[in-house]
Amino acid sequence: MTETHELRIAVIGAGPAGVYSSDIFLRQLKKLGEELGLGTAARIDLFEKLPVPFGLVRYGVAPDHPSIKFIASALEKTLDNPDIHLYCDVEFGKDVTLDELLERYDAVLFATGAVEDKPLGLPGADLDGVYGAAKFVEWYDGYPTGAREWPLEAEEVAVIGGGNVAMDVARELMRNADDLKERTDIPDNVYEGIKSNKARVLHLFIRRGVAQAKFSVQELREMEKLPGVQLIINEDDFDLDEDTIEEAGKDKLTRQMVEELFTIREMAEDMEDDGDVDYEGNPADRKYYVHFNSAPVEVLGEDGKVVGIRVEKTETSADGKMSRTGEFEEYPVQAVYHAIGYKPATAPGIAYDERHAHLANANGDGRITTAAEVTDEVRERLYATGWAKRGPVGLIGSTKSDALLIVTNMLEDLSKAAEGGRVAADRDPESIDRLLESRGVKPIDFAGWKKIDAFERAEGAKEGREHKKVIDPEQMRALAHA
Repeated sequence: MTETHELRIAVIGAGPAGVYSSDIFLRQLKKLGEELGLGTAARIDLFEKLPVPFGLVRYGVAPDHPSIKFIASALEKTLDNPDIHLYCDVEFGKDVTLDELLERYDAVLFATGAVEDKPLGLPGADLDGVYGAAKFVEWYDGYPTGAREWPLEAEEVAVIGGGNVAMDVARELMRNADDLKERTDIPDNVYEGIKSNKARVLHLFIRRGVAQAKFSVQELREMEKLPGVQLIINEDDFDLDEDTIEEAGKDKLTRQMVEELFTIREMAEDMEDDGDVDYEGNPADRKYYVHFNSAPVEVLGEDGKVVGIRVEKTETSADGKMSRTGEFEEYPVQAVYHAIGYKPATAPGIAYDERHAHLANANGDGRITTAAEVTDEVRERLYATGWAKRGPVGLIGSTKSDALLIVTNMLEDLSKAAEGGRVAADRDPESIDRLLESRGVKPIDFAGWKKIDAFERAEGAKEGREHKKVIDPEQMRALAHA
């Protein structure tokens, strides 16, 4: 058996949170390791249940985000590190247990992200034609175990939500298939689905006001450039009082978002004045309504199917408090998509904080606890980062700052542990490979991922595209193990 002196860390989840944490751990160890009595050597094994890495960057964000390829490229550079070992197609809790990891690793870090929708919780939410954003995103992003076909028969659709996922869903529902194919890596089934999409009218409902929405400026700019789509807004929504304007101005990102929304208001006016045209002045065959201060209260149905949505007008004060007005309006729609938040994944053997929707951890410092109560004890050597730690809020910037906080806590704890943090009984780096092999589990490593990526690039090149996603997990495995 080979004994090694390096620290051994297991990370569960190879999305941005897991990859950034691995990178920051190695960097901080090089910087502080000697001072903390830990040395500077570590091996990080990164476990991912899917056959490919990158999590939400590959499977949770709309394919037409221009920044995605840059983020994926940065994550890939991080993975191309001899001290980080990728184990894709290995599912925690099924292929390997917590006890088996703790026997082989000095610490285990959960970066498991989120794959499920929060429930809509409205009357009519169970009607045929009501969809959670997560499953729709899985479809258009080619998630390995996601749907291969999507019902796009509705001519009028509603999207509920005031954040970036709602914006993504609405944009893809209004997209021109050829335009989308030209600029993204969508697979053929998604192209064919969007090409046959019958949606001609879309209503986006945001419960609070213009200054309280959670859209990024980038999302808004992508919304502005939809071929064949006329944007329609209610001018009354933009009648902001001085307190609201002052409050919005205190935060740079909020101020920028509000300024961009006012730009969209002007665009919408021009589109109408020019004869119901799109952003380029061409005749629009689809209409995209944006409704602020509009809280859906019921999905209306007949014969078990969606036929409309009932919405209550709201008022939002400068501090973001929403009040209801008792004024209702109904809109005819045949499909309703809700993007009101994700629910981060649970992990076998780890307590879950249902109230805040994340793995139970101490005061948000990433140290896993025995249960969700504040008074509960910390479980040694177990940590959470990203959405698994804080719930489904924040973007890449939050994930990076999270990673630094958690890594700092990990190093502090490891430095206090016996033998400079090296507490795992089994220190043979090949032990995990033997365990997985004994179970017939064949992990896909970084070299395997590069084979899949090369194939996707070659397939894309045939159509003049940079990339074209493989969606069949068996095909991924065959490519990786070839």
